[in-house]
Amino acid sequence: MIDIKNVNKIFKTKNKTVTAVDDVSLNIHKGEIFGIIGYSGAGKSTLIRLLNGLETLSSGDIVIGDDTINKLSKKNLRKKRQKVSMIFQHFNLLWSRTVYENIRLPLEIAGVPKNEMDRKVSELIRLVGLTGREHNYPSELSGGQKQRVGIARALSNDPEVLLCDEATSALDPQTTDEVLDLLVKIRQELGLTIVMITHEMQVIRKICDRAAVMEDGKVIEVAPIIELFQNPKSSVTKRFVQDELEDEDIDVQIKTIKESFPNSTVLKLGFVGTKANRPVVSQVIKEYDLDLNVLSGNIKQTNDESYGHLYIATEVDSEKLDEIIDKFESEKVSVEVVK
Repeated sequence: MIDIKNVNKIFKTKNKTVTAVDDVSLNIHKGEIFGIIGYSGAGKSTLIRLLNGLETLSSGDIVIGDDTINKLSKKNLRKKRQKVSMIFQHFNLLWSRTVYENIRLPLEIAGVPKNEMDRKVSELIRLVGLTGREHNYPSELSGGQKQRVGIARALSNDPEVLLCDEATSALDPQTTDEVLDLLVKIRQELGLTIVMITHEMQVIRKICDRAAVMEDGKVIEVAPIIELFQNPKSSVTKRFVQDELEDEDIDVQIKTIKESFPNSTVLKLGFVGTKANRPVVSQVIKEYDLDLNVLSGNIKQTNDESYGHLYIATEVDSEKLDEIIDKFESEKVSVEVVK
């Protein structure tokens, strides 16, 4: 669906040259929600603007469907943007227009007949959950409602691809979840391909099928979401995962338990998929008659899998410890002895 081939974007000023996107190649499948994550300055926003021609490539090619974006004429690029739509962090609404009028605007520009416009706008208002707000102005809406208007407007020309540039960054956590649920619903109902640009790992975790991690203009890792969390390879990805699964004061808890029980061993158990929902720990406790302390735990849900970890401490001899570790690993639970 989207094929990014050896793409570079270089900005030149009088004093320096900045490579914002550095030899990036990606393939995004039709109908998937694909995330691009990175810290500020990683190049992710520049990359997404290259996808619909808001920025011009320095070199490489971007193919969406049957069209090479960087080889389209200005007229054909404008036409293609109707099928590669975009929503933004700060909504970009016209404050002098109502919800209805904001959503209708792209249809007016495209010259759609009035009866067809009215039908389409009404459908989109229902789809994004704004029934009853048609005649409100943006100043009368919450942040989440404004973003719903932005999403409806982006869908007005029946796009095949929806680009989301930090679309939830200005929203509170509850509203972010509502907007993410809406995007999943839209993907399911309309079969869209969605590309999410974000610096929030929770956004990637909750709705994306795969994701690319960017640093200094380069893509340094690409994988399915559960693999990124289970086995992050780059230091940047490990930082994102650690922040998402952070155990507050775990070092202090380990130190305290070691002071009280100097012969105890601290284990970090890792769970993925169905093992995150099964009583594996209680089964091991019963089988080996263990006394243990639970120090910390964290179970998260991706769009289709559970994963997480649990810190436990127990006092056993080395032979029994080896048996316990073997038992956990036979149940596909990873075990790390915390030093």
